[in-house]
Amino acid sequence: MTLIDRSSLHAEVVARLRTAIVDGELSPGSRINERELCERFGVSRTPLREALKVMASEGLVLLLPNRGARVATLTRADIEDTFTVMACLEALSGELACAHITEEQIAELRALHYEMLAHHARRDLQAYYRLNERIHHMILTASNNPVLIATHAGLALRIRRARYVADMPRDWWDQAVREHEQILDALVRRDGAAIAVLLRRHLERKIDIMADSTGMAPSDADAAKTSSAA
Repeated sequence: MTLIDRSSLHAEVVARLRTAIVDGELSPGSRINERELCERFGVSRTPLREALKVMASEGLVLLLPNRGARVATLTRADIEDTFTVMACLEALSGELACAHITEEQIAELRALHYEMLAHHARRDLQAYYRLNERIHHMILTASNNPVLIATHAGLALRIRRARYVADMPRDWWDQAVREHEQILDALVRRDGAAIAVLLRRHLERKIDIMADSTGMAPSDADAAKTSSAA
């Protein structure tokens, strides 16, 4: 494995650690082995621990006093709370994008959409997810609002792990594709009100399918209810 360039040490350690967590290489709830990661990245414990602090601020890592660090788990409440806010942000991004998006950006979005349809037809879920993410990011970028984009990106990191491991029933997947077609059409028509409704609904519908298909841990409240019912 290539060692990290010292000139960009902090950013590289943060990026690699984040990728390992988001992509599921470090599984939720697992203890983080600092010695192993230091050897893997070719760094001392100081930059690794600084990176762990960044991951903790992003909600991806739990720092435990005198017990090291663990990869944060996702509960159903985490997904519901995060997607509720993200749905509002995406609705706003759609409204702003309709006011600012260029014809070139629409053409690129249309090309990505057709590429995503091809992955849907082949039932290639992971490739579909990657194109889906690029499309939503392009709409966010077209909003021309850096604060909105940065806020959304921070929240998206918290649930990206679940998005990429979630299974998707065929009927739900087909519906999601139809929704994307409606979103693209609203963008072409510069209909901010319509795209806001579509994007909010599109995100809100993901909550149940993502939580259920990935076996998310219940929230503390839900767990207490289940325990008392038993």
